[in-house]
Amino acid sequence: MTKISTATAISEINSELISNVDVVPQGYRLGLSLYLESCATCHVAVPPQVLPTESWQIILRDSQHYGVQLPPLIDPPRQLVWKYIQVSSRRKSQQDERIPYRIASSRYFKALHPGIELPQKVNIKGCVSCHPKVQNFDFRTLSSEWTE
Repeated sequence: MTKISTATAISEINSELISNVDVVPQGYRLGLSLYLESCATCHVAVPPQVLPTESWQIILRDSQHYGVQLPPLIDPPRQLVWKYIQVSSRRKSQQDERIPYRIASSRYFKALHPGIELPQKVNIKGCVSCHPKVQNFDFRTLSSEWTE
């Protein structure tokens, strides 16, 4: 399991070298930092862009995080993380669209990986096989097998 160093991630954010999916506006970088501190210490931090805003709303409120009991994120950090996620994720576009709880069933994840035959089952542990710098929240850098 790849874990991100919070100090490294914060350093990357502050130096603006971070290669997230989208550029994070300055006013939301504290929320990003808190997001990484809360999430990336246990698993690869998933970019908010791979799930719709509605999914994140459920995930942030769920004390049973994918079957694991977590202490609740409380205010004000919760509000800062939520504001970062809101500005970084996309709302579902169709009223009858099902809200995905896993990245494998998210059309946003699929849109960010057009025409790519993924090498293994889609899960957050597998991100590192294509994105070798996920420990620094860098999803733009690809492994050499994808850049040739």
